[in-house]
Amino acid sequence: MNKIRKGDEVMVIAGADKGRRAKVLARHGSEHLLVEGVNLVKRHTRPNPMRNETGGIVSKEMPIHQSNVAIYNPSTGKADRVGMRVAADGAKTRVFRSSGEEIKV
Repeated sequence: MNKIRKGDEVMVIAGADKGRRAKVLARHGSEHLLVEGVNLVKRHTRPNPMRNETGGIVSKEMPIHQSNVAIYNPSTGKADRVGMRVAADGAKTRVFRSSGEEIKV
């Protein structure tokens, strides 16, 4: 079970975008995340009239390693670690390590 999922609000804790808070758009593989507005690169693209695309320099988001982000805890306003709690029936839930409260998706 992944500790950080699509739709979670995360805080970047390392890299050029350190301190930025954003949503996870997608997971790429088992260790990389696509985060909204983070790790932007300039991409030179050719025009493609078949797809009605114009050419030029386009900014796009690239995946970032999951170790460089931490989940955002709205009650404390800070980044937090994620723990797992197993219920009596065997169901796993994600919890904030600092407070122990369940993470709402």
